[in-house]
Amino acid sequence: MIKEKRKSKKYTQEKMSQLLGISLRQYVRIDNEEDLPRRDVLRNLIIELDLTNEEIGKYIRKMTKDIA
Repeated sequence: MIKEKRKSKKYTQEKMSQLLGISLRQYVRIDNEEDLPRRDVLRNLIIELDLTNEEIGKYIRKMTKDIA
């Protein structure tokens, strides 16, 4: 979902990593849904990609399903 939203805004992974203030490697892991970002990065991701409450809820549930 994150990757699709980024692509719909025509942002590269490099651009997103710069906007979020994280390394490209960190962003690639977020983009590939391998890593749940820190709270501050998640907040900025929501802002930059205009994520809805429903989208972010779905993303967080998917990323944390194996933790519980």
